[in-house]
Amino acid sequence: MSLVGVRRRTTDPGGPVTATAIDPRSDAYVANRDAMNARLDELDRVLDQVRGGGGEKYVARHRKRGKLLARERIELLIDRDSPFLELQPFIGHGSDFQVGGSVVTGIGIVEGVECMITANDPTVRGGASNPFTLRKVLRASEIARENRLPLISLVESGGADLPTQLEIFIPGGQMFRDLTRLSAAGVPTVAIVFGNSTAGGAYIPGMCDYTVFVKDQAKVFLGGPPLVRMATGEVSGDEELGGADMHSRVSGLSDELAEDEPDALRIGRDIVRRLNWRKRGPGPRTPAADVVPPLLDPEQLLGIVSTDLKVPFDTREVLARIVDGSRYDEFKPLYGTALSTGWAEIQGFPVGILANVRGVLFSEEAQKATQFIQLANQKDVPLLFVHNTTGFMVGKDYEQGGIIKHGAQFINAVSNSKVPHIGVVVGASYGAANYAMSGRAYAPRFLFAWPSALSSVMGPEQLAGVLSIVARQAAEAKGREYDEQQDAAVKQMVRDKIAAEQVALAISGRGYDDGIIDPRDTRTVVGMALSACHGDEVRGAEGFGVFRP
Repeated sequence: MSLVGVRRRTTDPGGPVTATAIDPRSDAYVANRDAMNARLDELDRVLDQVRGGGGEKYVARHRKRGKLLARERIELLIDRDSPFLELQPFIGHGSDFQVGGSVVTGIGIVEGVECMITANDPTVRGGASNPFTLRKVLRASEIARENRLPLISLVESGGADLPTQLEIFIPGGQMFRDLTRLSAAGVPTVAIVFGNSTAGGAYIPGMCDYTVFVKDQAKVFLGGPPLVRMATGEVSGDEELGGADMHSRVSGLSDELAEDEPDALRIGRDIVRRLNWRKRGPGPRTPAADVVPPLLDPEQLLGIVSTDLKVPFDTREVLARIVDGSRYDEFKPLYGTALSTGWAEIQGFPVGILANVRGVLFSEEAQKATQFIQLANQKDVPLLFVHNTTGFMVGKDYEQGGIIKHGAQFINAVSNSKVPHIGVVVGASYGAANYAMSGRAYAPRFLFAWPSALSSVMGPEQLAGVLSIVARQAAEAKGREYDEQQDAAVKQMVRDKIAAEQVALAISGRGYDDGIIDPRDTRTVVGMALSACHGDEVRGAEGFGVFRP
């Protein structure tokens, strides 16, 4: 067993001293820390916008109606003083839509049970679903299904955002399919309806196992009074057409009629308490009371990553500040040294770790990773991928040495691995190395990013250079004089475009990760993700695809 960042005194076995290369007093560390804090300040400003919902006017109108905000409903639903892991809060950033997707999603503990919770934000266009809402809700359903998390929907939505119906109508049907498939798989679904649940939104309570309607507030109908009048000529009021009392006494759509919002949330908690819910996974190997926190200060995670990702850093310094007791048993430490692989525990849960130590991956790293992934599957241990990679090495010698087939083996192993994968992008994650490190396309159970994360096909400089070379060769092939001035302008335009598109906030804004996290929260977030993964069995693959020799 090796200790990352820690060694024991020979004269005093009970007194550890740190053996880390991080010097919190150095100019480089201070610059890195200040830059990370600046990024966190930027994220806080965006989060303030997200938490502000549709703005002061609409929040005030909502409160005037005696209603709670989406996050206030979640706070009353989950256990007192328990954490709530909010997912994809930045989705929609950089688009024409409200940041956050007009819905809050995340994992919270209700009556001791980890649940996936979704809550419409009615202060944003009445909680109507736009394309980003759809992406976010479908991702929440996916997480609930993969990890067997009961799903609780806090409903108040006007249905589809009609101007974007072309983008959401067809794929939007998956929301309802997911609810029925969760139920069929034995994963409970609960809908608590606080207000309008119109048109397609009416099917959410209709397809849930348990429903709670708030008296005088919940209104659930396929077509509201104006539509019914236009379609049939029938004149009906809200209550007789779809009110909470009617659905509780006449249609039977409502299982429980709540007096008010706090009462509805109390009933929701009661429903979860009676589920008799059990996880299928083995749970932590070390009891919570015996878990040893990292021996190095997690506060120092702020200063590890350079503002210039060309400046290397050892991701084992990160591991030393997030794994239990800073204990990390490295596998093949002398082979394929640009990628560290090893075993550890986080919050008592066993985990195999693949962490990029230097940016480029060679054949040796790919072969080591392939073997390590197979071993993790053999002993049913989840995998944590810590990204900081610029891609696989290119060049004649490496091509002849089999970099393609070795990289393919790595990706094959990742693709067919069955143990849960969790990813944290702390630095760069470029090209096919993003795939090999179980990027979003490879369906990790959870994927988070630090504010320092960058991700694209390749870096801005490299991408601009490649396009320039191709254009230059095309001009030469046609016997044309190459316009150097135009080339310089195009290269700068490409650099600027990719630089803006590759940053963490842009990637998270598209929903390509599950959220940007404060580096100091990494251990907590990964621990919660591992706990959620144990909602289902943790079992490795029994076979992989063909590995080319």
